[in-house]
Order: sequence, then structure tokens, then C-alpha cells
Amino acid sequence: MLMAALATVELAAVGGAITVSLLLYALARRDLRGGAGLGGGTSTLLLTGVVISSLCVALITLMLSIAPEGRLRSMVFWMIGDLAGAPVRLLPWLVLGGALFYALRHARGMNVMALHAEAAVTLGVHVGSLRRGLFFISGVLTASAVTSAGSIGFVGLIVPHACRFAFGPDHRVLIPAAVLAGGSFLVLCDTLARTVVAPQQLPVGAVTAIIGAPVFLYQLHRLRRS
Repeated sequence: MLMAALATVELAAVGGAITVSLLLYALARRDLRGGAGLGGGTSTLLLTGVVISSLCVALITLMLSIAPEGRLRSMVFWMIGDLAGAPVRLLPWLVLGGALFYALRHARGMNVMALHAEAAVTLGVHVGSLRRGLFFISGVLTASAVTSAGSIGFVGLIVPHACRFAFGPDHRVLIPAAVLAGGSFLVLCDTLARTVVAPQQLPVGAVTAIIGAPVFLYQLHRLRRS
């Protein structure tokens, strides 16, 4: 019974994440097709994502308002991000392996699109299909991570940029480095969350936000100066 309930929750979470990704894709599909107007397309995609995120937060708030009081603490911890109850499952590893295979296979095209966005099509890169593929891969990775440990922020914001500063922009090196560095950073933050105020445990998402926010601001300031 317990395993069936957990499987139902995970399937519902994955289904919700896929539904939101499809909705975002439907609203911003024109900006994912070609290489023209990359700057404006990115802004539109980000703004659409912010609006959909606000809608999802409102729905979650409504669910919290009607939830039993005995479950509020665990629900809040999961929303912030918590590894304490994260099960060891095969599916996230399969998702990660498939995403790595896809990303490394198209790493050269990603390099060209990042360095020469406007001329990527003339250089033989199928920009539309690559952007759509990366969009769906990102959605599946996010769904897999959130269903396992909740919403843990700033890892995907600061770690890839830190790896870019350290190892350069080549995605053939950057992608594996970001995977390893991101996992190591999350383990470090989880260790801090379990030991700083032991025996009480902090939500790891709060620790990543406390560390990640100033680091992200520093990275943003450094990027603007370069």
C-alpha cells in the first residue's frame, strides 16, 4: 500500500511537471523554432515561465491552506527542498544518463549556437530542433529532480556558471563538470543542513539559497564587467 501510494504521488508529480512544460512550450513555441530574434525570444520564454510559475505557486498555496495541520511541516520542507526522505530510485539515474547522452551528442552544436547564435543555421546547426530538444530534456530533468527531493534552488544557477568560469565554454567539458560539481555542492549543503543546528535538521533548499544568492550576484556582477 505504501509503495503504491508513493508511486502514485511520483506519477502525479511527473505528470504535472510534463503538463507545465507542454503548456510553456505551447505558449513560447515560436521562440523555440529558429535562430532569429534570439534575444527577444529568450526574454519572452523567461517571462512566460515566470507567469506560469506564479500560477503554480498560487495553486500550491491553495493546497497548503486546506491541508491537514499534521502534514504542513513535511509539505513546507518539501517545497523548500529536502533530501531526508528522498528515496534511492533507478528512474532518476536513467533520466540523467539519457540527458547526458543527448547533451554530449549535441555538444558541438551547442558550442556553435552559444558562440555564433545568429549564424548557427548557416553553419549547419539545426537550431530549432536543438532548442526544442534541450527544452524538453531540461523539463524532464527538472521533473525528475523535484519529484525526488522537492524544489532546491540556485544549484542550477550558480554551478554551471562557476564551471564555465573554471573550465571554459566547451560543453563537452562543461556538462560533465557541472553534473559532478552540482552533485558535490548539493551533498555539501545537505551536510551543513544536518549538522549546523543538530539534532534539528534544516531544509537543504534554504542552505543552497543562503549560499547561492550572494554567489549568483557576484557572478552576475562579474559577467556585466566582462
